Amino acid sequence: MGENRFPCGSPLSAHTCGKDGSRDTFCIETNRILDSCRDRDCYENVKVFLTDLGQEIIDHTTQVRVKDVCIAWTYIGIDPVQFNRGFYSVTIRYYIRLVFEGCICPGRSQEFDGIAVIEKQVVLWGGESNVSIFRSSGDGSDFCAEPEPCYKERTVPTAVVEVVEPIVLGVRVLEPACEVTCCCCCCACDVPASICACLSAPLCSENGNGDNGNDHRTLAVSIGIFSLVRLIRPAQYLINATEFIIPDKECVSATPGDPCELFRSMAFPVTEFAPPPMPLTSIDRIKGGCGCSKD
Repeated sequence: MGENRFPCGSPLSAHTCGKDGSRDTFCIETNRILDSCRDRDCYENVKVFLTDLGQEIIDHTTQVRVKDVCIAWTYIGIDPVQFNRGFYSVTIRYYIRLVFEGCICPGRSQEFDGIAVIEKQVVLWGGESNVSIFRSSGDGSDFCAEPEPCYKERTVPTAVVEVVEPIVLGVRVLEPACEVTCCCCCCACDVPASICACLSAPLCSENGNGDNGNDHRTLAVSIGIFSLVRLIRPAQYLINATEFIIPDKECVSATPGDPCELFRSMAFPVTEFAPPPMPLTSIDRIKGGCGCSKD
């Protein structure tokens, strides 16, 4: 099987072996990005599912502000687009946890939390593959194990979503007659139990927007999200590389000493105090980047 290892002298080793016989080209397995996109999404008046405490607070006050926001979990689904071979529809559903502060009386406020659910879809090129991929588990005890049922499935690419923390653009307390945006979850029972577990208390079962005789107020937020979405598949490539080398730098252990001496040896963090550079506008680029025309 030596012919499969690309030895020196073979047609595939023209850029594989150096003068001393060391290899500088290697075959690796990695993920290939087939298609990607970026989005700047704004969702207005998204309904927030609240706990019993939160529902009671907004029923008695309209002075509410957001203190914290984070994405508790993201569902990603991928499905082939019919009559468009190689294209896939990616469904992204964000479960966003928000912490609010409501004014319950003059000089007194109360924190409460809730969940907002938003959803988006994108269509990307993911290619086609007719191969089946199997990987060893590394466990030798599987030799006599009962095999699991095998089903024939089409190999689909993997969707990867990168997103920054959401930006809350506004918060409103709406009266029962007002409508709110429900992307996919229109009642508290639609939110998975594992997501509700991150809240301070169970969700109120009476969260609504005035339907079915519900006379409770609704809390709505407007949220902005920056995201990157890409489809990837495994692939093999030949790359230029060098052999592993031993680092020259020696490890230095921490030794007790004068903390002020250590502090004085640190570089002053100038960049932390300097504002970031202002991006150039299209007009500035035309003028030369400093507001002066190119004369």
